[in-house]
Amino acid sequence: MQKSIFPILFFLFIIKLSTNAQSNAKTSTATTSPKLVVGIVIDQMRWDYLYRYNHLYGQGGFNRLLKKGYSYQNTLIPYVPTVTAAGHTTIYTGTVPAVHGIVGNDWVEKQTGAFTYCSQDRQVKLLPGSSSAGYMSPKNMLTSTIGDELRLATNFKSRVFGIALKDRGAILPAGHLANAAYWFDDSTGNWITNQYYLPENPAWLNKFNAQKKPDAFFKTEWNLLYPLSSYTQSTKDDVLFEIPLKDEKTVTFPHKFSNATGYNYNPLRVSPYGNTFTFDFAKNLLQNEALGKNGQTDMLCISLSSTDYIGHRFGPQSIEMQDTYLRLDKDIEDFLTTLDQTLGVNEYVVFLTADHGAAYTPDYLKTVKHPAGNLQSNTVKKLLNTTLEYKYSIKNIVNVVIEYQVFLNYKLIDSLKLNVENIEKDIINALYKMPEIANAFAYSQFEKAILPTSLKNNFANSYYYNRSCDVQYILKPQYTDGNGKGTDHGAIFTYDTHIPLLWYGKGIPQGKNYSNTYMIDIAPTIAAMLNIQMPNGSVGKVLTEIVK
Repeated sequence: MQKSIFPILFFLFIIKLSTNAQSNAKTSTATTSPKLVVGIVIDQMRWDYLYRYNHLYGQGGFNRLLKKGYSYQNTLIPYVPTVTAAGHTTIYTGTVPAVHGIVGNDWVEKQTGAFTYCSQDRQVKLLPGSSSAGYMSPKNMLTSTIGDELRLATNFKSRVFGIALKDRGAILPAGHLANAAYWFDDSTGNWITNQYYLPENPAWLNKFNAQKKPDAFFKTEWNLLYPLSSYTQSTKDDVLFEIPLKDEKTVTFPHKFSNATGYNYNPLRVSPYGNTFTFDFAKNLLQNEALGKNGQTDMLCISLSSTDYIGHRFGPQSIEMQDTYLRLDKDIEDFLTTLDQTLGVNEYVVFLTADHGAAYTPDYLKTVKHPAGNLQSNTVKKLLNTTLEYKYSIKNIVNVVIEYQVFLNYKLIDSLKLNVENIEKDIINALYKMPEIANAFAYSQFEKAILPTSLKNNFANSYYYNRSCDVQYILKPQYTDGNGKGTDHGAIFTYDTHIPLLWYGKGIPQGKNYSNTYMIDIAPTIAAMLNIQMPNGSVGKVLTEIVK
């Protein structure tokens, strides 16, 4: 009797299905991850800038991200102070200062009394073409970043880079394991890195720096992009509540930079050309490092610093700020076009956010009869030390006052065996006598602080014992640490804590979400997109609406 061939055919059919399934799985895995993840962090961008100037934005920059991507409309910062170093670190670590340790731009180490800058590192070796601005690294950051986890997950095949005019805006996002971070050296006009990352400068970096692009920017006056009549979302050009640029006697257009050519490149930071220059460098790095073209997802962390420098001098209501964002809109459009041409449309993911916002200029608000004011840190320090000296007959018990925080002089206090708790009470009593102060508390008595629960959580999220202050004070809403001109940030109020969060690119749906989300949610969301471990200190949640 002839045997049936059906079992053999069925067996061959199953093998074929299995082979196809494995092939499809490999193809699916290779095509689901983006070639490149780009983070664009706009320093000091208030959320409302997305809409305030929208009528003059083109269709290829902010509007491309808004209309074709996904926007989280109520993204908040869950800690204080809301400053650059803490913001950039939180975005890329997915955790808060109490965990990652970057509690501010600066702090005082309790154990040593040393005043510490967030990314300083005097132990690194410099590279040719760099000044002392090169003594930087991420060593003060305690946790991993999403870029670090990407490098580890791919056995260091993925490449990660950070770029910003500010060293802290490049170094902290890029992480401990980055291929390189690049920042701007005011004294040379060069982009620099150091031997923490590389044994020598790449040839393409030297070639780019040799072009001396800042000199070309300085030859161009900063004038309005559009006719003055178009700037309907701003105050007049000539007002008393703005701070003139260096070497200028007025705050009016045009702004000139020619006097700085060749010897001091800092003015580039306080112009919209600083953003253009940053994107120019990013495009150069994209090409020369062939990002997104080696079979693994790469990451590029871009921070735009000029918006912060300009905001501090001119404020949110200024023509300068509106013009800066109109120019930035064009820069973003140009960069997205470059990504399309280099990697292919829908082959990358971009997220755009901010490290913090900014308050309206106090002196401007006064002109429109809105409550506002200012109280400078050095004034607070002087008043507190005067009060304490009167009681204890000892000078300089307060060491430093920065970012609404009071740091005590522990070496002096310990040497004289003074009671710290009593000193803290004296400081709080003195602070409450200042009419600008809304609240104050000592972290040693934090459980007794009377604050709304959400705000109290923000302060708890910020506290890392050896780097945090002893006494925290809160100014009234719309009161800033300054002289009343320009603007500042660092407070707990929504003008500082409400930031944009836009996602665009491969696998990102179109839409908007109005529920509360947080800065700490960005890194774990990227981890979910790439199927890698989230950063080791992450406390954020995955934004499931955009992860399919």
